[in-house]
Amino acid sequence: MNGVSAALIEETLRAAIHPLQSLQVINESHLHVGHAGAGEGSHFRVILVSERLTGLARVARHRLVYDALREIIPQGVHALAIEARSPAEA
Repeated sequence: MNGVSAALIEETLRAAIHPLQSLQVINESHLHVGHAGAGEGSHFRVILVSERLTGLARVARHRLVYDALREIIPQGVHALAIEARSPAEA
């Protein structure tokens, strides 16, 4: 069993990316039961809005999230969907 939870991801992102206007971390693992790789870790969706994302390209936004979670991902995250927007795009 992996020790990664939506709460841990949320706590880590809140500490690393601020200011955050909004943040949702959703465990979608139940949607992938029976799929190849489903037993290799959890599936999460991160939806965040932050002023820090203003002017950043999509790849740079995702890199910011992955960098913040670099120590958590190997602990049991199989898939991570990211929706990252600036306040103007929200």
